[in-house]
Amino acid sequence: LTPGLSDHLSSRIRVALTLRNSSIPVTVLRAAVIIGSGSASYEIIHSLITRLRVLPLPRFVDRQCQPISIRDVLKYLVGVLETPETIGKSFDIGGADVLTYREMMEEFAHMLNRRVAMFHFPFNYIPAYAYVASLVTPVPAPIIRSLMEGLRNNVVCRDVHIRGLVPVEPISYREALVRAMDREEQDQIRTRWADAYPPAHELAIKLREMRKLPRFTAVYSLETDQTAISLFQSICCIGGKEGWFQTNWMWRLRGFMDRLIGGVGIQRGRRSAASLKIGDVIDFWRVEDLVSGRHLLLRAEMLLPGRAWLEFNINDNGATRTLQIKAWFHTRTLFGKLYWYALVPFHGIVFKDLIKGIEKAVNKS
Repeated sequence: LTPGLSDHLSSRIRVALTLRNSSIPVTVLRAAVIIGSGSASYEIIHSLITRLRVLPLPRFVDRQCQPISIRDVLKYLVGVLETPETIGKSFDIGGADVLTYREMMEEFAHMLNRRVAMFHFPFNYIPAYAYVASLVTPVPAPIIRSLMEGLRNNVVCRDVHIRGLVPVEPISYREALVRAMDREEQDQIRTRWADAYPPAHELAIKLREMRKLPRFTAVYSLETDQTAISLFQSICCIGGKEGWFQTNWMWRLRGFMDRLIGGVGIQRGRRSAASLKIGDVIDFWRVEDLVSGRHLLLRAEMLLPGRAWLEFNINDNGATRTLQIKAWFHTRTLFGKLYWYALVPFHGIVFKDLIKGIEKAVNKS
């Protein structure tokens, strides 16, 4: 391995070597920063530029890299599969521009017409930068830390031999940003780094898989003449940029507190502004179950002394519909029970506002 490489970059090389030593034909493509809607690097840069006006930077942001569009990466991946001469070889792939990390952020700010004061901070302790950045971005601190450690190295294509085998004309960094933002504006993001499962929740038990349903519950309901479809569409738009109606500040405060202690927080937002599918993230919730027009079940992924769910049900009574919100909480500890009872007074405020807000949103639309 090359001396001086970060642990993150070194691990990528070790993975490549392990795969090449197997009996499976392998072609290795080495890329620096991949720019595309949903990519970790793009989400970090986008969040820092759009949410901050002052941005302290470590000195190693003046290192060079060669960012590449996700579309160009896909072209190379397809190209090497169709080109037998690439089997067993390693190639560097990069975009049309060689930039410093600072220039990448300045270009993004210029495109968004935002003035962001960037300055070198005489403090290069990466864990601290990663922690602070995680408070304003949807990407977890450990991932940010790994990526930031790689900033210490220049990551520029040294070998462009692949261009003679796979004819790809890489686009510029600016064009890659434009295409990524277009995907966001068209609400066509399919996957995001922010949607990755937190380690403690990857194999989390589902509500209906529990042998005994949680004993701690809070139920709120409202009868309305709105249609089931319109109510469900309104439910499916909560969170993210739309927020949580009048008590949005309380949800955001809870998310910020969770992020401070190492949880997912509320910065993850949501993949799509108007549609949901099982597995989607809504701030610090994840869609566990969904029946269009009738039922939505969210599982909490914040740090809790137990497990929590938020359930929405729509029951058709003929002339009217009943919209019901039910909070579930399971705990076996004294602290968990105290946590639940401490929040009971706030449930009435938050959930009553939420259920009324869902109905009012139908009228507005």
